[in-house]
Amino acid sequence: MEERDISVLVTSGNETTLSSQMAGRIRKVNAGLGDTVAAQAVILEFDCEEQIAQFSSAEAEYRGARETHLTKLRLQALGAAGELEVTVAAAAADKAKSQVVLRESQLAYCKVTAPFGGRLVKLRVKQSESVTAGQPLLDLVNPGSLKAQLYVPAAWLNWIKPGLQFSVKTSSDGPIYRARVSKLNARVEGVSQSLELEGRFEGSTQGLLPGMVGTAVFVNRPKP
Repeated sequence: MEERDISVLVTSGNETTLSSQMAGRIRKVNAGLGDTVAAQAVILEFDCEEQIAQFSSAEAEYRGARETHLTKLRLQALGAAGELEVTVAAAAADKAKSQVVLRESQLAYCKVTAPFGGRLVKLRVKQSESVTAGQPLLDLVNPGSLKAQLYVPAAWLNWIKPGLQFSVKTSSDGPIYRARVSKLNARVEGVSQSLELEGRFEGSTQGLLPGMVGTAVFVNRPKP
């Protein structure tokens, strides 16, 4: 069997850039660069006094509209209110309730939470900074879901298959990591005649971080 070294890039199978869903001022930053955060942990908090006040106002309006509707229903039962009055009051209550739902959904934007457990690899904003809606805030990766990205000669298609094992080294004197081919691209790069593939690491990945480069060795490549 012949060995063949191939350059490999270590990436995370679970990474994301979180952006602001509202325009506002950042009140508090609860994590720093490199910190580990749990799933659903609050990473950033916005100053939302205005949004809280709007929500409270919407709730008060809904309570009033609902009470008006109930009063109209009682009057209708006594013959003192017509169907139109009851219908109008019901519509007003429904409209007020929709405003409560809207304001409540906007309050959810006041806290930026981690969609999964991971590490904060880039913090793009700071406390007291004002941001716009859609502005990137931070980058989060899960180092526990690492994968290997590499390009191999297209001619290897006749023997390389999902499930094939290979090893990865990021330095000459560092540990050897075991991986297995998990995916093959369905298209060959025309100019380089190379094929992109993805591998999943097996066993310990201690010492590996997304962004590291190394060498992948396929020890079971058939001889020509």
